[in-house]
Amino acid sequence: MLYVFPDYYKEFVCLADACEDTCCAGWQIVVDEKSLNKYKKITGSFRNRLHKSIDWKEGTFKQSEDKRCAFLNKDNLCDMQLALGEKSLCKTCSRYPRHMEEFENVREITLSVSCPEVARILFNHKEPVELLTFEKEGEEEFEDFDPFLYFELTESRDAIRRILQNRSLPVDLRSGLVLGLAHDVQVRVNRQELFSCGEVLRKYQKQSAGEFVETKLKEVYADKENRYRDAVKYFSKLHRLELLHEDWEDHLRECEYLLYGKGAEHYAELHSKFKDWLVKNMPDAPVWWEQLLVYFIDTYFCGAVYDGRVYAKAKMAVGSLFYIYEMLLARWIKNAENLNIEDVIMMVYRYSREIEHSDLNLERMEHF
Repeated sequence: MLYVFPDYYKEFVCLADACEDTCCAGWQIVVDEKSLNKYKKITGSFRNRLHKSIDWKEGTFKQSEDKRCAFLNKDNLCDMQLALGEKSLCKTCSRYPRHMEEFENVREITLSVSCPEVARILFNHKEPVELLTFEKEGEEEFEDFDPFLYFELTESRDAIRRILQNRSLPVDLRSGLVLGLAHDVQVRVNRQELFSCGEVLRKYQKQSAGEFVETKLKEVYADKENRYRDAVKYFSKLHRLELLHEDWEDHLRECEYLLYGKGAEHYAELHSKFKDWLVKNMPDAPVWWEQLLVYFIDTYFCGAVYDGRVYAKAKMAVGSLFYIYEMLLARWIKNAENLNIEDVIMMVYRYSREIEHSDLNLERMEHF
């Protein structure tokens, strides 16, 4: 079995009660069957508390009215772990913030930016992220797994990562190249012409591809009215997602008011001012955007081997950066034209918690 993980993986250490936002509140924690069977056999003084705190029918931990896990104490520590030890934790709790994608004889592990500490580690990582590997004995076969498609997807992802990590190009140009590449690979997948995917990858390494995308971007930026309408329409789609945290809806409406309330000309002016402010006050921002794009591509792109949605996964990565950037612009406006790194980290992990912790939301995002 081949294991794949980002080079900053081992930097993560849980901050426990020192974390600014606990991961044990706000969403339902699903308990795996093996852990449920283990909990049934627990004896001793903690047994009654344990059994009363589990919804055995649903296979989840119960929550308080404010959606805190039944085992989360006032100090934001887990009473189960304190009473029974770390090995008592179910898979969901012991693995988080690790995210795993499984393929035939390959297991890819990332760290979710829904954890504030992971987002902080990612943004402090100045160099381009590398994927590391190690092999472990054992094999795992999947029914109906297409190894040829998976190979082309890994090759495409490598090409996308090279584009995204080319710091001689502005981030919006890199994003455009990635969307173009993914679109053209999708066409080959739809036609069952996987043998020609290599031609697409070579095409997008050429200077002419960059020049074409750059021309298209200039057209987009010049048409302020259309850009504004697209932004309003695209941002409004977030209201159609499953709501995981009650304050998220208010947050979205506040962003829409601050960003889109005064029309296209004002929206364009906001973006121009914010861009100039970032250059002067947050020179590392392009690296942060790069790391986010690579994170979303690394996490989800090769999953197209199961559903064939290559282009949708690239669009979700670029779309996620759009959403986060818009929310940061709104925060900058609210803060009287000011931001700090903690604002950025907060916006990233809040967005991730709403999108990445719901299979329904991930599915809807790709359909958007």
